[in-house]
This record gives sequence, C-alpha cells and structure tokens, in this order.
Amino acid sequence: MHIPVLTIDGPSGAGKGTVSRLVAKKLGWHYLDSGSIYRSLAIALLKQSADLANEAEIIKVAQAMALEFDCGDELVVKLNGEDITDQLALESTGNIASQIAALPGVRRGLLQKQQNFRQLPGLVADGRDMGTVVFPDAENKVFLTASSAKRAERRYKQLIEKGIDANLVNIMNEIEERDRRDMERKTAPLAMASDALYIDSSDLAIEAVVEEVLNLIH
Repeated sequence: MHIPVLTIDGPSGAGKGTVSRLVAKKLGWHYLDSGSIYRSLAIALLKQSADLANEAEIIKVAQAMALEFDCGDELVVKLNGEDITDQLALESTGNIASQIAALPGVRRGLLQKQQNFRQLPGLVADGRDMGTVVFPDAENKVFLTASSAKRAERRYKQLIEKGIDANLVNIMNEIEERDRRDMERKTAPLAMASDALYIDSSDLAIEAVVEEVLNLIH
C-alpha cells in the first residue's frame, strides 16, 4: 500500500516546524518532527543522568523511550507520558540533541521509530535528513532555509515570548556552530536532496511558504 510522504528538511530555525504543522493540518496528514525525537532523547538522557560519551547507553535509552506527538494548534510532545514540550526549546536541550544526532548508532536506532510514523492518509516529516535518509522515496521534498541572522532573531523572539532569558549574539553563535556540526557529521549530514524544492524563508511570511509547499503537492 502506497503512503504519500512530504519531507521538509533544513537547518535549525528556518521555520520547518511551523510550516510542516500547518501543511499537515491543511492536508489532514500525520506529522513527524524528527528534531523533537532527538530533543526528547536529550531530555530523557538528562533525566537519567546518562553518560553522553557512552553510545551504547544512549541507544538503550532511545529504544526504551515512548513518545507521543499531539499536533493541535501547538505541538505537544509527551515522553513516557510526561508533557516535555516546554523543555524542547531550551538551548541546552538543542545542543545535546545535536551532539547525539551525530552518533551513527543513535541515528540507526531511531530510524525505524521515525519510519513508523508513515501512516495513511499521508505524512509530513520535518528534520535534517528526512528526504535524504529516512524517506528517500518521498514524492515531494522541500529544503527550507533562512539566513543565520534571521534564524537567530526568530529563536530569540520565541524564547523571550516564553519568558526564557536569551542573548541574541549567543544564539547566533550557537546556530552557526550547530549548522557546522550538522553539515560536517559523517552520518546523515544536513544536505539538500537532489530532487528537493529549495525555499529561502528569510524574507517570506509563513503563509507564503505554506502556499508554495502546498502548490508543490497539488
């Protein structure tokens, strides 16, 4: 049975999550936020005081964690029944997620977990390697990006609105460092699929990006 998939890849802060959720909602499809899977694992590791240098221990925690995504107006993520949504946006969570995402065994361990989200009537998958590694056979692929300055500005605004203290210069440095790490890692680096539609969202409203993505599908 063929189940359609739309992949939206790109660097951190390009608007992938918002665009993907809106597109999934309009299409009535399932939604996979692969970044949240890695961020959830980062939170699970912190909760268990796991050794971040021990890949075998990280894989064990990854395989045991139970995740639920509730894609209403806002994404709600539950880890082993506990709502961890507010912890996902923390920079400390993002930095650990980026570190563990570079480990080949961890990526292999989470691959099947991600592919299991492919269910009828269809799936919108957002991440770094959805179109290149997880769903290479997807009919529709998008690579969504934006300048690092614009992405830092968005992240800063997001954190301030949530009442989290933030520094714009530090966020920009962290985003550029994460980009470098994501692009240089040996396993499933951040890269644009050869058959993906390239969209730069630096000067585009979210609605315009959503429309462009929906046009690609229709």
